[in-house]
Amino acid sequence: MKILDTRTGTLFVGARERLFKRAAELMEESGRERRTFSIALTGGSTPKAFYKWAVDGDHIPGAARTRAVWTVSDERMVPLDDGESNFGNADRMLLTPLGVEERQKFPWPVDVDVHSAAAVFNRRWTDRFGGESGFDLCFLGMGDDGHTASIFPGSPLLEWDAEENFTCVNVPEKGWRLTVTATGLSRCRRIAVMVTGENKSEVLREVIEGDNPERYPAHILSRFRERTIWLVDEAAASALSGI
Repeated sequence: MKILDTRTGTLFVGARERLFKRAAELMEESGRERRTFSIALTGGSTPKAFYKWAVDGDHIPGAARTRAVWTVSDERMVPLDDGESNFGNADRMLLTPLGVEERQKFPWPVDVDVHSAAAVFNRRWTDRFGGESGFDLCFLGMGDDGHTASIFPGSPLLEWDAEENFTCVNVPEKGWRLTVTATGLSRCRRIAVMVTGENKSEVLREVIEGDNPERYPAHILSRFRERTIWLVDEAAASALSGI
């Protein structure tokens, strides 16, 4: 595995299985740092592959199984049993197979209207962890349009200096989403961004090495570079000059 220090964080480049192993190690490290800790998962095909790898190989550390509070960094406004639900997929594919108890699960309240869902999640989070606390370990992805969490190109969240950790946002052609804000990301103890696939290589190059530091939403992570880790496979890293 290659490790590079970049303006947007520390970049780990390697085979997908090695990246998955590093993700599990980050969970273990978070468990050593705090007795009760939070892990925010994300959506997409790469996390689903990670869940399968983790369950099939029994790779999730015991602390994460028994002491972590599990949630997601962003969510779609669909029922948890919907195939598009980020938390629903994580629960079905990872948490339930691992025997994680219900008290450790912290889904977004998608059974109310979207604005209420954001307000309720903020309130529940503050009651449990404190308003100044973010996720202990926040997993994110990056789309081939450079979005991360549910912060898409042109999103008002790129300009809005929110006080809240979490909010709702209407994404054109995709509908309403619930997501961590830049403020919420700034309060995370560690951020891990999983990026795989050659289709993301050019965007990743622009985010990591490009001349325009505001071209893609994922550039927002440069604000938190000292706490951000990129887990990138060889295909996604193929356009980077340092590889």
